[in-house]
Amino acid sequence: MNLIFEESHAGHRCTKLPAVNLPVYAFAPELRREKDAKLPEVSECELVRHYTELSEQTYGVDKGFYPLGSCTMKYNPKVNEEAAALKGFTDIHPLQDAATVQGSLKLMHTLSHDLSEITGMDEMGLQPSAGAHGEFTGLCLIKAYHEYRHDTKRTKIIVPDSAHGTNPASAHMNGFEVISISSKNGLVDLDELDKVLDDTVAGLMLTNPNTLGLYDTGILEITKRVHAAGGLCYYDGANLNAIMGISRPGDMGFDCVHLNLHKTFSTPHGGGGPGAGAIGCKKNLAPFMPHPMVKEENGVYAFYTPEHSIGKVRAFSGSFLVLVRALTYITVLGAEGLKKTSENAVLNANYLMHQLKDVYTPAYDRICMHEFVLSLQNLKDTAGVSAMGIAKRMIDYQMHPPTMYFPMIVHEALMFEPTETESVYTLDKASEALHEIYDEAVNHDIDFDHAPFTTEYSRPDEVQAARHPILNYYAEETAHSDQ
Repeated sequence: MNLIFEESHAGHRCTKLPAVNLPVYAFAPELRREKDAKLPEVSECELVRHYTELSEQTYGVDKGFYPLGSCTMKYNPKVNEEAAALKGFTDIHPLQDAATVQGSLKLMHTLSHDLSEITGMDEMGLQPSAGAHGEFTGLCLIKAYHEYRHDTKRTKIIVPDSAHGTNPASAHMNGFEVISISSKNGLVDLDELDKVLDDTVAGLMLTNPNTLGLYDTGILEITKRVHAAGGLCYYDGANLNAIMGISRPGDMGFDCVHLNLHKTFSTPHGGGGPGAGAIGCKKNLAPFMPHPMVKEENGVYAFYTPEHSIGKVRAFSGSFLVLVRALTYITVLGAEGLKKTSENAVLNANYLMHQLKDVYTPAYDRICMHEFVLSLQNLKDTAGVSAMGIAKRMIDYQMHPPTMYFPMIVHEALMFEPTETESVYTLDKASEALHEIYDEAVNHDIDFDHAPFTTEYSRPDEVQAARHPILNYYAEETAHSDQ
């Protein structure tokens, strides 16, 4: 489809303002453009049609099945949007005096309390703007903790080979050396852990269940050994959707946790933001939390700065309207509803894995948590069809592909996370489609290397798009404009 600039026609307008008999205020010459901004000229009808067509080409969770593993692409309830649109929340300014925004501060304080209870943490900060940002902030806390105690020889962070890719990145950005340890039967290998534990280890980064969708039953022993070596334990909250109301990171022995509010608590996902990656910690790390935090004394809410705060990690107090959405979700469901959410997420993942394993090979053929990983290595060896080919072909069946080639410890991996919001009807349709795709791969002459076949663009060069994106449009190339 054309860009909005390519739809431009000279003289077209959405709105034509009437003439006014008022003095014209002229800006100082140094503040004015030398030339008018080259904006597209379109009518209201043309504008609406353009963005409607654009939205129809954009796949989202409101449009269909979105089993993107490790991303928890659950449906975002529209009541969250209604709450976030209330004028009492949208018409405030972050520089207002705290006395004039007591309701908003109470909301933040309540959300912090609820998230602390869900995770088993003592304090919860809401400032980070995304999951990886929360990770980075958590590692800042761990670093500040060791530096405050003058234990500066602790320069290493242990990261299992099944970890999210952002884990080693967050550790590296904080100046830590990343030590990778291998898995055993999909879980942390305690013998490998013992080999790297010494007085140079600052901490361990881990999520439980892990990225294979497996719950590590040895988690208490893992955190115990790290603590015995003087390290701290960081919980990647990306997979919290599997355990809400059932198991808490704080009870597993973790000192710090980040939460992806766009995953577990159904706030908007993707699109470049805004986001929220709340960060929680135990009492030992609380003095280092980023400011501002919110406290309550005698019914009055106020911002405060922890004693040894690492400072700000985001402007003002974070993405406030995202926080409104998260608290709305928690309030609507309540404690029992959140627990049921996790139970259904686990049930859906196990149901879909059971439906598929007669033709596709689970990486670990046992009860999973909220997600599972298939290995298509055998299909590639026998039929020459890769995990990428199967994933791209799913688009022709009106499904978003699962996560591909991750975690990297599974060859030809596809990771599915159906979430709790999908019905049995949807899962059965997905299973039927994936069986048809398997039949195509084995028994029919389908060119999977060029799938999908029903989209406007099939296989864009993703590497070049990431490394050399075209971000500018030059108006002189406009076909229908005289600009």
